[in-house]
Amino acid sequence: MAPTETPPGAESFIPDDSHTLDELKRAAPGCHGCELYENATQVVFGRGDAHAKIVMVGEQPGDIEDQQGLPFVGPAGHLLRRAVDEAGIDPATLYITNAVKHFRFEMRGKRRIHQTPERQHIEACRPWLVSEFALLRPRVVVVLGATAAKALLGPSFRVTRERGKVLPWPDSAQHPDDFRVAPIEGGIEVPPGKLVATIHPSAVLRADDRDGAFNGLVDDLKVVAAAVKKG
Repeated sequence: MAPTETPPGAESFIPDDSHTLDELKRAAPGCHGCELYENATQVVFGRGDAHAKIVMVGEQPGDIEDQQGLPFVGPAGHLLRRAVDEAGIDPATLYITNAVKHFRFEMRGKRRIHQTPERQHIEACRPWLVSEFALLRPRVVVVLGATAAKALLGPSFRVTRERGKVLPWPDSAQHPDDFRVAPIEGGIEVPPGKLVATIHPSAVLRADDRDGAFNGLVDDLKVVAAAVKKG
């Protein structure tokens, strides 16, 4: 697919009769909604509790995630797990996924170097994210970094300006009606929740002051923990 072409998007690859996250996950490897599937090892779908109180949305799988087929199992994932623990969040209450389900990279010698997904990739993969949310009932949505913010909250949202604030969900979404109802339950309205944006854990790994960046991430996740307790 040439870079100038508009990707067909994931919509036609998502089964209309999906009633569980496992059914979505089984369908995801067949997605050719954008060109990223051509070079990635495999699709990397979300994982965690289907009844999760907290849903975390990151950018895309990295090299290790692409090889293992699981989100957040590389260095950024290990750092996120440590931050979750320090914030007092039970990892069993989490569902974690990415805005883009395939690894975008460029080859430098024998190394695969991460490339940030472009708008066309975010938009092409967005139907998977919407479908995941249709089967989840989070009390709090956690946006990890700019790509996830673009997917859920639109291009004008700035994580650096809004991080750590408790926002209404789905009212804060760019298209809130996409997340307001549960299609598999006859279109009933999903109970409103909250949203907190923070940096992606990979930003901590790139920071000059890693300790300060990590502490900032933990502080934001403590806001998440408090929001869950308040209900």
